[in-house]
Amino acid sequence: MASIVKILRAAADPSRLRILLLLKDEELSVAELQEILVMGQSTISTHLSQLKQAGLVEDRRTGKSSLYRPSAENAGSMMVDLLAQAQREIAEAATDQAAMRRVVKKRQDKMRAFFDSVAGRLGRDYVPGKSWKSLAEAFLRLLPPMVIADLGAGDGSFALLLAQAATRVIAVDSSQKMLDVASEQALRHGVSNVEFRLGDMEELPIDDGAVDLAFFSQSLHHAGHPERAVREALRILRPGGRIVVLDLAKHRFEEARELYADEWLGFCEVEIESMLSNAGFLDAQASVVDRDSEAPQFQTLLAVGEKNAVVPADSSRV
Repeated sequence: MASIVKILRAAADPSRLRILLLLKDEELSVAELQEILVMGQSTISTHLSQLKQAGLVEDRRTGKSSLYRPSAENAGSMMVDLLAQAQREIAEAATDQAAMRRVVKKRQDKMRAFFDSVAGRLGRDYVPGKSWKSLAEAFLRLLPPMVIADLGAGDGSFALLLAQAATRVIAVDSSQKMLDVASEQALRHGVSNVEFRLGDMEELPIDDGAVDLAFFSQSLHHAGHPERAVREALRILRPGGRIVVLDLAKHRFEEARELYADEWLGFCEVEIESMLSNAGFLDAQASVVDRDSEAPQFQTLLAVGEKNAVVPADSSRV
């Protein structure tokens, strides 16, 4: 902490007191202080330098400029009392505050103008920090603790993501090699609440009423009989449990059968809603939620449904 003599000497100048009063309420740059106080850049910089040497202000770099604020080290009761007295005695204090509000509004208007200029493009242009993974992580945190079945789990990437919010994840796949890779991933990341089971989507190795949520993530179009897989999902769900299907909307890219071992070229919305309803799910809904911009321009279909909440006589779980 700077000596009391340095602090009092730095704070004795009326212009520096005006700066301190402004910075008390808002971080400001040299250019903004110039505009508010109607002083030259060199004068403002000199005052800030003296205040910084006395330990009364600090700065943080933002882009090409710096923003100044009161130093946390010297934000004690003495400075609070000093600035309260200065607020009453300095004639320009009220005018400075009004000018500061205009400057801050300009800053906000500049930000608003940027978003106005990119309105309608944010879904297509790159935005730092905005990704589907980050959004998925955020929504996962909102899920209540539950047992989730990842049906057609593949290499386990999705199961590991679900495991962050789930009580337990049962990941089922028909490929032992895929499950080996998934198990290695879980071990490497220290995930212990995922159980990997070898089995077919149409004959799941899971007991009746064992899970709260059944999830098909781009796997249903690999099933020989998708309607059977959906009925199996209904069987393993507890009363009131839900099914979620993320899959491809119907397309004509025949090469997918050879390239990706696809059994079905996606599903249309009416088709998958009927599939869920016929299996016994209530309030089945399906819609296209994403479209690839590049050929063959696959579309992603999201379908959801709910199992009747009537509790059966035997509601045992695994």
